[in-house]
Amino acid sequence: MFLFEVAALGAAATWAVGGLISAKPAAHLGAIGFNCVRMRFVVVFLGIFVLVTGTWNTVDSSHAFLIFVSGFIGIFMGDTLLFLTLNRMGPRRTAILFAMNAPMSALLGWLFLHEELSIQSVIGIACVLVGVLFAIAFGKRKDQLHKWEAIKGPVVIGVLFGTLAALSQSVGSIIIRPVMASGADPVAISLMRCSIAAIGLLVLFYLPGRPFKLANPINKEIVAVASLSGLLGMGIGMTLILYALSGGEVGIVSTLSATTPAMMLPVLWWRTKEFPALGAWIGAGLVIMGCALIFMS
Repeated sequence: MFLFEVAALGAAATWAVGGLISAKPAAHLGAIGFNCVRMRFVVVFLGIFVLVTGTWNTVDSSHAFLIFVSGFIGIFMGDTLLFLTLNRMGPRRTAILFAMNAPMSALLGWLFLHEELSIQSVIGIACVLVGVLFAIAFGKRKDQLHKWEAIKGPVVIGVLFGTLAALSQSVGSIIIRPVMASGADPVAISLMRCSIAAIGLLVLFYLPGRPFKLANPINKEIVAVASLSGLLGMGIGMTLILYALSGGEVGIVSTLSATTPAMMLPVLWWRTKEFPALGAWIGAGLVIMGCALIFMS
């Protein structure tokens, strides 16, 4: 009965784990380099799956333009901006900023897809927004020294990148919604969107003068983690979210998928051995409360 909502929560869980394991290789290779390596593995994984299952025939050729634009904005632009944010703000703040795609998607769904927003849904969206802002402003104690809590460069640049990443994801979701509602296979659509992103990344990577070259040499460990990150984030997570969008409302699906910051905190605590600040928990709690309000409206 709630398969679409469960799929959205499953996507949030995979993104929480994927965000944490991506921090080291993204810093090592740089945002463009890491995403380029990662996306190659994603295309291979999804391509094998689609080849075996033979789900190409579920995709209507008349949707080619929508798929292209959604892949370019939602994956190529969104993922690149996301990893730029990750390198500047760390995994916790990046997840919090990316949760902004929930209220953005809800508002875009209301404006362009004529999805109704009840007063309770509006309050829920406001809770998500306040939770995001609270977790960024009060989410770190002075005694937290782990490198993932450090901010590199001006805070405003990191926040700008994270907000644009969330907006790209929201716009991509809105654009692809009619395609998913037509009954297209989520994995096949994921493959097409990721292939478009991979081509865009390769073009950037091989621009004359190589302005986006790898920050450091690649090695087997980085390749392994990049492939796992791609499998979790794009292979599983994005497929789950596309499945959720095939039957769930954009605002609700996006808000449930925005629980990633809350799911990340216990894993972050275990990984860094530092108990997250009270502000981080309160912010994550407000995000969950907002999700609940929207889900029950």
